[in-house]
Amino acid sequence: MQTHADPCSQPSLMHPDQAIVKLLEQVKPITDSEVVTLPQALGRVLAEDLASHIDLPPFDNSAMDGYAFTYADLASGQPLKLIGQSFAGHPYTGKCPADSCIRIMTGAPVPSGYDTVQMQEKVNADGEHITIEAPKEVGANVRCRGEELSSGTKVLNAGTLIGAAEMGVLATIGVSQLRVKRIVKVAFFSTGDELRPVGSELGPGQIYDSNRYSIQGMLSRGNIEWIDLGVVEDNKEAIRQAFKTASECADMVITSGGVSVGDADYTKQILDEEGQITFWKLAIKPGKPFAFGHLGNAVFCGLPGNPVSSMVTFYKLVWPLLTKMQGLPQTKPVTLQATLKGEIRKQAGRVEYQRAILSYNANGEAEVAITGGQGSGMLTSMTMANCFIILAQDCDGLTDGTQVTVEPFNGVLS
Repeated sequence: MQTHADPCSQPSLMHPDQAIVKLLEQVKPITDSEVVTLPQALGRVLAEDLASHIDLPPFDNSAMDGYAFTYADLASGQPLKLIGQSFAGHPYTGKCPADSCIRIMTGAPVPSGYDTVQMQEKVNADGEHITIEAPKEVGANVRCRGEELSSGTKVLNAGTLIGAAEMGVLATIGVSQLRVKRIVKVAFFSTGDELRPVGSELGPGQIYDSNRYSIQGMLSRGNIEWIDLGVVEDNKEAIRQAFKTASECADMVITSGGVSVGDADYTKQILDEEGQITFWKLAIKPGKPFAFGHLGNAVFCGLPGNPVSSMVTFYKLVWPLLTKMQGLPQTKPVTLQATLKGEIRKQAGRVEYQRAILSYNANGEAEVAITGGQGSGMLTSMTMANCFIILAQDCDGLTDGTQVTVEPFNGVLS
C-alpha cells in the first residue's frame, strides 16, 4: 500500500487557504442520482437541467382587484356596463361586448375580449355601470400569459440546491418528481480508551466523548447521511476493522484525534497500511494537525482531538470538501469589519480564528469582543460565540479599538 512522508516533520506550515485549494483538487462530486418526489427534494441538489412544460403564468390574469374592460372603449368617455365577474378558479366565460366590463379579482383570468384592468379604488361604480377616473393605458394591471417564462424555458440548472423558493417554483410549473444527486454519506468514530459515552460514570483519567456529537451536529446542518460508529477501543485490529467498515459504507470517513506528531497510538500506522494518507501541518489555530487522503473509495479526514480544533478544522477544511462532493459551488465566507473591544494577544506564525461575540452599538456600528479564554479545549467558548475574529498569519497582537475582520457563523455552526 502506498504511503506518504509526514509533512508534520517539516518546519514550514501550510496556510489554510493554500490547503483548501489542494484539498479540493483531490475530491470529486458524487455522480449517482435518484428520482424523488417534490416533498422529498428539499435540501437536495438537482442532477439535471429542468425546463417548464407550461407557460407561466398559464393565462392572462389580473394583478389586482378591480374591473376588466377593453381599453379602446374608454375613448367615448361613456360609462361601462357591468356584465359579470371573474374570480380565481371561477373565470368569466361569457361574451365581451363593446362598452362592457366585469368585476375581477387578483389572479383571476382576464377574458380574451378584454385587455386592461383598473384597480377598484380608482373606479366609480353604481352596481350596473363604472366610470374610470385615473389615467389609463392599454394592458395596465394585466399579467400576460408566459410573461415570466414560456413553455420549454429552462427553470433550474443542474447543481441547484433545492430550497423553499425552488420548491415553490417547481410546484408552480407542476413538477411532482425530479432527479437529484444521491445524498453524500459520512461515517465517523472516535478512538481512545479514555473516552466514555455520555450518561456513564467517569473513572480516573476518563473524559466524555464530545467530538462525535459536535461532528454529528455540523453534519446535520447539510443534507448529509451520517453514520456514527461510536467509540472504538484502542486496539489495533478494532481500529483496522472500524476503518474498513467506515470506508465500505460511506463516501467520507472522519475521525478526531490520532493525527498529531507525537501520537503514540495505532491510528497513523493503520492509515498508512490501509489507505493513501498524508499528514498535514497547517498554519491554523486552533488546529494545525490534519490528515487527508483516501481509504478505498472513501475520502478520509482526520481532525485534531481537541474539541475546538476539531470543530474549526471541520468548518474551514472539511465542509468545503462536502460541498464539492454534493455538487454545489464553493462560496466565500461572508466577512465584515468591526471595532475590537479589548486587546488580543497573539504570536505570529498561524492564522487564528478567535471565538468572539459580534454586536452593534447605538450608532449601528459593528463591535466585537472575544469570548474569553481561547484554549483549544474550551468548547464552551463555541456556545458563547457568534463569529470568528480572523487574525492574519503575521499578526502579533491587537489593541483595543482596532478594526478587525470578522466572520459571522454560518448555518454549519449557528
